[in-house]
Amino acid sequence: QVQLEESGGGLVQAGGSLRLSCAASGSDFSILAMSWYRQAPGKQRELVAVIGSGSTTNYADSVKGRFTISRDNAKNTVNLQMNSLKPEDTAVYYCNAQWYKGPYYSGTLRSWGQGTQVTVSS
Repeated sequence: QVQLEESGGGLVQAGGSLRLSCAASGSDFSILAMSWYRQAPGKQRELVAVIGSGSTTNYADSVKGRFTISRDNAKNTVNLQMNSLKPEDTAVYYCNAQWYKGPYYSGTLRSWGQGTQVTVSS
């Protein structure tokens, strides 16, 4: 099993920046894509950004131009740099990893982090 540990959430004023980090740990696994989701109170969880194993990226329209996702394949980490934050970015942010066990592909598994709170004040 792959465990994900997030860090970097907190309280920031509108217009400010935060950087979220997520580290994957475990044994004998290979990561495909890593992504960040968020869930605001009363709303469904939504995809914020995803980065593939070849570092291709995709972003929700609401964060394009403000958020940047990056990964370090050697360290199995993914970061989310969030700039120009808005109150509507307030949510619990979750790290997600798609991975497979062992050196050869045998089916995609998914793991979630515990979530980190991001609060943007107006």
